[in-house]
Amino acid sequence: MSPPAVVTPLLAPIPTVTPANPGTARSFYDSFFDLRLQELHREGRYRVFADLERQVGRFPKARLRLADGQEKDVTLWCSNDYLGMGHHPVVIDALCQAAQTYGAGAGGTRNISGTTHLHVMLEESLADLHGKDAALLFTSGYVSNEATLSTLAKVLPDCVIFSDEKNHASMIAGIRASGAEKHIFRHSDLAHLEELLASVARCRPKIIAFESVYSMDGDISPIAAICDLADKYGALTYIDEVHAVGMYGPRGAGVAERDGVMERIDIIEGTLGKAYGVLGGYVASRRGVIDVIRSYAPGFIFTTALPPALLAAARASVEHLKTSQNERLRHQERVQRLKSMLRAAGLPAVQSTSHIVPVIVGDAKLCKAATDMLLAEHAIYVQPINYPTVPRGGERLRLTATPLHSDDDLEALVGALVSVWSKLGLRLRHEGRVA
Repeated sequence: MSPPAVVTPLLAPIPTVTPANPGTARSFYDSFFDLRLQELHREGRYRVFADLERQVGRFPKARLRLADGQEKDVTLWCSNDYLGMGHHPVVIDALCQAAQTYGAGAGGTRNISGTTHLHVMLEESLADLHGKDAALLFTSGYVSNEATLSTLAKVLPDCVIFSDEKNHASMIAGIRASGAEKHIFRHSDLAHLEELLASVARCRPKIIAFESVYSMDGDISPIAAICDLADKYGALTYIDEVHAVGMYGPRGAGVAERDGVMERIDIIEGTLGKAYGVLGGYVASRRGVIDVIRSYAPGFIFTTALPPALLAAARASVEHLKTSQNERLRHQERVQRLKSMLRAAGLPAVQSTSHIVPVIVGDAKLCKAATDMLLAEHAIYVQPINYPTVPRGGERLRLTATPLHSDDDLEALVGALVSVWSKLGLRLRHEGRVA
């Protein structure tokens, strides 16, 4: 019998150190951190943050400040401010007036002097948006997912969570923090979900957690069919609509509203930091569910409340998009035009069913090289999407058109992509590659 293969660790372990020599110990820690950073550089996954200055009235243009002190104008093609509402006059006016009236900060946690009337009004606005009894604000969409899922699964005795394999990191964190039994079903695979549901005793509390729009592939989940399974097996439904609120439905409540199934969803989670252009996360549900989260979730209880100016701005954005269709209609037209142009150019864009347009590269270093060339040679800013955000081999550019991208912007982007693809030796579809 041959001896077992020796596995060389990717990173050297930290040698044993003694507390008697803290200077030496720190050098060992610093060496370890350096090794981890070297690993990221070697794999082409080291993240570089662009120093951008967005200016009112110029979106999607922005000013980029370079490390050498130079500046240049760039066009943003990866912003989550999908509708440009962060620059809308109604939103900015509301923010400025609230800051002048109420000051800068909330002054504490929601429980200790931090609940202002603007919190109450925004939560009422969000509950109305989704046709629910109540809503609860959090400091971000990440926190709303993590706090809500971890709390509900802890409060419900012997709870089991069924989670789509492509759920966001914040949902995964909340599920793990709950300590509840969990089952991961293959992405949007109804047969696999039903198989897992059927394997658990019907008497046990269950939560099915999934997203409406998946932000890396741009696909949309089969919401109505998942609700059917939830009804059949007695499960609560929890949907993350962060990439859909403001974007879909007659009043911008998301894909569930668009598809006429919003009332079948037990808990809806959303964000104010994407299509609404501001900051914050929230959940909307029946009053008792919201009150339990408010009363038990550490991520809500022990966090300083959102400041009044942002609340006023977010509420103005939500209320505006409840009645205005202009932004959504123009946005969908821009997205469809971009997809058509990419297809005609032979670029390997995933023909998604949503507004998110992934262009597959398939290699981390090439993906980073492509975005560097787009920025340096074409003044186009797109952030590379690499592992662990997507699986290795799935590296991509994630393009997000907005209502404010012009025809010239679209033509410049597609032309730049074709040029970069050629310089990097990446094949176009009509050259024999099917992405």
